[in-house]
This record gives sequence, C-alpha cells and structure tokens, in this order.
Amino acid sequence: MGQSDQPLDDLLDRAAGLLRGARRVLAITGAGISADSGLPTYRGIGGLYEDAATEDGLAIEDALSGDMFRSRPEVCWKYIHQLERSCRGARYNAAHAALAALQQRFDPLTVLTQNIDGFHVDAGSADVIEIHGNLRELYCVQCGASREISDFARIDKLPPRCADCGGIERPRVVLFGEMLPEPALDRLQAVLERGVDAVLSIGTTSVFPYIAAPVLMARRWGAPSIEINPGTSEVSGVVDLRLRARAIDVLPALLERLAA
Repeated sequence: MGQSDQPLDDLLDRAAGLLRGARRVLAITGAGISADSGLPTYRGIGGLYEDAATEDGLAIEDALSGDMFRSRPEVCWKYIHQLERSCRGARYNAAHAALAALQQRFDPLTVLTQNIDGFHVDAGSADVIEIHGNLRELYCVQCGASREISDFARIDKLPPRCADCGGIERPRVVLFGEMLPEPALDRLQAVLERGVDAVLSIGTTSVFPYIAAPVLMARRWGAPSIEINPGTSEVSGVVDLRLRARAIDVLPALLERLAA
C-alpha cells in the first residue's frame, strides 16, 4: 500500500513518530497554509488573475515587478492595493496556530515562509524568516523611513508618499524580478549551517530552489522530511512522508499526537 492509499490517521501517526526525536525543526510554508484564511491566489480557478492578463493588459508578473515599480509606480501600486484589498480582514487560521504551538516542543522551530501576510507572527511563531517580505511594512525608496500599516484603506492617494521627504513608498516585499533580502537569506543560511533534525514542507509547490533546497539537504543529512500538501510539488518524490491533505486538517491533529 502506497502512502497516498493509507488513511490520514495512520500517516499522522507516522509523522508524529518521525518528529518525536527531533530537536531542531525547519517548517517551510507557502500559500496553501493561508488558503483557509480566505487569501486568494494569483492564478488558477478562482484566483485573482485567472485570465491571462490584468485589466491593463499586463501579466500580473509584469504589473507586480520591480521594473514596473521603477518605471510606472502608480500601475504597480494599483495591483499591490488590489491584492491587499482582497485579503483585508483575513486572519491566521488553526494551521498557523498549531504550528506556533508546536514551537514549545522543539528548540528551535524555525518557520521559513514565502507568504507576505504576517500570519505566522500574528499566530505567535517566534522564529520566522519572511523570505519574500511583509506587506504591512512600507518604506520610502528615497530616504528609507519606514512605517507599519495594518490597512491600506488608510492610504489616500496612490502611490503613497513619505511624510518625511515626499519620496514614493512601497511595501517591504519582493516584487517579481527582484533579489531576495540579504538579512532573510543570512538567517536561513545560519539555520542550515547549524543543521536541522527534521523538515516540514507545508502548502508549497517548492518551485523556487531556495524552498526546495532544505528538503534535499535533509535527505543528504539523513533527517526526515514530511510534506503536507493536497497537491504534488517539486519535492513530493523526495520527502520521506507525504500527507496529501490541507494544512488546517493536518497540523492541529499532529499537535495533538505530539502532545499525547
């Protein structure tokens, strides 16, 4: 019987067994963990940009790119604002909360997230690497002044301007075509150099090399890796255990087993 044929309860028992002896754990999360908070995806059925182009005739990858921000910041900001509006009022869900609670069982539990929603921090996770940034922090591209903003409805005019120097502000997120933030990369490198005893891959297709790499490294180290994802990803054939289910159905149940 293959893993996909086994009852979820049996797979949860196996996952708990793999994690019981672990001390240092790395959890990698993607859009799937926030889907049950009502956050939409860019593409796919029901996604914000299910069609090939935006209303301006641009691919969303072009509209939300670093090049577009530099050349036409008002267009880039239009879609940044649209994304934020579609997520407004959402909050972390039981999967985020369970992952935060799991940090009490490991030393440490590091969360490497591609999400820019800030839900892991909201849920109480202490060691979070936001590799793509956080939508809630704006900074001025001219003077560097920054501010936290919880609701973009407070922005009167796009693009917003810095209160100190009048320069254009932007969210501290990685736009398409931009480099990853060095501080986040340094933190991830430190975690990997220290070594991990187990890796969780949660709700991510793992298409980016820096997201798949820790799973591949865990295999070389002999550390167990577990995937929680209803679909197939780039690491599905590599992990030691696959749970083809939503994070919200797996993580709270896994927490219960580890607490038993």
